[in-house]
Amino acid sequence: MITTEQVKELRDKTGVSIMQCKKALEDAGGDIEKALVLLKKKGAEIADKKGDRTLGAGVVQAYIHTSGTIGAMVELLCETDFVAKNEEFKALAYDIAMQVAATKPEFLQMSDITDEAKEKAREVFMKEVEGKPEEMKAQILEGKMNAYFKDMVLLQQTFIKDDSLTVEGKISNAIQKFGEKVVVGKFARFAIVG
Repeated sequence: MITTEQVKELRDKTGVSIMQCKKALEDAGGDIEKALVLLKKKGAEIADKKGDRTLGAGVVQAYIHTSGTIGAMVELLCETDFVAKNEEFKALAYDIAMQVAATKPEFLQMSDITDEAKEKAREVFMKEVEGKPEEMKAQILEGKMNAYFKDMVLLQQTFIKDDSLTVEGKISNAIQKFGEKVVVGKFARFAIVG
């Protein structure tokens, strides 16, 4: 028997609808941790299905650190003005702008990493895999490259307000919650270097 307290707890953790929370809890036999995994999986599936939709709305949100010396702007896109005007959507854009200000990402997604940046990193890591078995070199090199670039790619970064999610995971949750495609369009970070 799923209790309303369990549903409320899961809803508070995820922000998705009560019906989705109840269904996930039923499918997980009342186990909240399993329900969280089910909702994440479902969120990724929903994001994939909405991937080809047209983005016709969104917000530009800024974050300025209290020192006034660091700031960031983020363009967060969605399909409709209805979602773009939603306070939770605007808060997500603000949180992503805060993420950009705090973590200094260089790229939005892995596919944005330049060939030049990849080659420079590969040269460094090739020296580190010397002497390793040939059949393992490529796998070790790929692991080192992914780990190196993870913190430079906004969508791959651990979300600063919830270390159980990446920024991409946070956006997938938003897609599930709002029922629309949500994408970071552009971002910029500004800092006074003294």
